[in-house]
Amino acid sequence: MNHLLRTHAPITETAWAVVDEEARQRLVPALAARKLVDFSGPAGWEHSATNLGRTVALPDAPGEGLTARQRRVMPLVELRADFAVGRDELLEADRGALDLDLGPLDEAARRIARAENVAVFHGWATAGIAGIAEVATHRLSLTGDLFAEYPGHVAKAVELLLSDGISGPYGLALGPDGYTGVVETTEHGGLVVFDHLHQILGGPIVWAPGVTGAVVVSLRGGDFLFDAGQDISIGYDHHDGDAVHLYLEESFSFRVTEPAAAVALGA
Repeated sequence: MNHLLRTHAPITETAWAVVDEEARQRLVPALAARKLVDFSGPAGWEHSATNLGRTVALPDAPGEGLTARQRRVMPLVELRADFAVGRDELLEADRGALDLDLGPLDEAARRIARAENVAVFHGWATAGIAGIAEVATHRLSLTGDLFAEYPGHVAKAVELLLSDGISGPYGLALGPDGYTGVVETTEHGGLVVFDHLHQILGGPIVWAPGVTGAVVVSLRGGDFLFDAGQDISIGYDHHDGDAVHLYLEESFSFRVTEPAAAVALGA
């Protein structure tokens, strides 16, 4: 038995499989940061901190003629989104129903995915996480909803990265409105903006709920480090006569090792 207490839930293996698959389908498209940063793990729920490879000197030691240093680590943060599933719906899953009402699970998946994206790209100060756009060495302005001009901005961003010796390929994180805009917009000559951006970047353009503006990042590796303890999992909290109360939970840390490997583009 682990801390998720799934075996205590009044949910059959069949219903658990349906719930897990629904969560996977909702989470995979929305977890934008994981498509653009280095993902390490999952190392398990017991994994509590990320080794930073650094130390700090201590002012004293328990004895004469000694010096002491303390290892520096980055504690992982635990993120949880609660939701409830009707017991009647779980029974219908056992009967093979395909049109289950799992709206609360879908909403919880959106909340936790968005929060992870926000932490990675814009930071989470109280958790000690500095976001990519927050610490990026370079910043450029976007011309609002003039999506036909985005290729010029992104080309400039790539030029800035190259001038700093940051190799590609490169990826682009776009908030939902920006993503829709570049998909729907064509330039003079009929070229879709999305396709033009992909040619410039050489890497993916990612739909990123929670991202404000856009962020261009190098995909060369080693610059943006996501350390997962427990990957997003569903746990059991309690149940009553009407519903089973569950939650999505993960633990992670994130750090930027090279701020010059990203360009933040803001409106």
